Amino acid sequence: MPTTALIADDEEAPRAQLRLALQQAWPDLQIVAEATNGVDAWDAYLEHEPQVCFLDIRMPGLTGIDVARRIGPGTAVVFVTAYGDHALAAFDAGAVDYLMKPVDPERVAQTVARLHQRKALAAPAQPLLQDLLAQLQGQAGSARRPPLQVLQASVGREVRLIRTDEVVYFESDSRYTRVVFEGDGKDGKPAGGDALIRTPLKELLAQLDDSVFWQVHRSVIVNHRHIASAVRVDEGSMHLTLRGRPETLPVSRHFQALFKGQ
Repeated sequence: MPTTALIADDEEAPRAQLRLALQQAWPDLQIVAEATNGVDAWDAYLEHEPQVCFLDIRMPGLTGIDVARRIGPGTAVVFVTAYGDHALAAFDAGAVDYLMKPVDPERVAQTVARLHQRKALAAPAQPLLQDLLAQLQGQAGSARRPPLQVLQASVGREVRLIRTDEVVYFESDSRYTRVVFEGDGKDGKPAGGDALIRTPLKELLAQLDDSVFWQVHRSVIVNHRHIASAVRVDEGSMHLTLRGRPETLPVSRHFQALFKGQ
């Protein structure tokens, strides 16, 4: 089976240059998706689960480092950057690879050779990779805003303001995102229920506090405080039960590592 890859860069010219260089250095490589920002790159990764990701470090929404941290150590990541900052010294240590813009075909060929070598040796991911990415995240200058506090959602003819700390989970729909929230209906506060917002789930993810809201499926983000248990159905599937609620939420294979147990 051919190796699959994702290219993410917010500029068309660098994407085209990299695509051409990869076609020359790695003819069998199958580029399954391209993205112009970090949010779309993460969504494309979840859809295609490519084996190699070429990520521009500085992209709107989510940086390449943000995306790499979400992907985890199971996928080879190559950063593409136009910035000769001190972060590149960490890349030279071998934890991850990088390419400088404009990409040089010979340098791309070297990177491809390294990727082939790692695959042939079945080299384990660097144990400190996530720590490295956490350090580089600050150096990348991510301009992410403070976490979202309030949502405006449609409930019938009303536009209701829902605090994010009242949200149980978000679930994507074909056109909207469904928000399921709780409330006691006291002191003028609305009772719990569900509502629709126009913000796609993949964009919402970049605005939420990721220490509270966990993505567990391409179509589901859950407030972890409402999780009662994770139930493994069989070798490949898992679902979540929620505190005081009858429904269950699916957990896709990529996110099952969140619930390893002891």
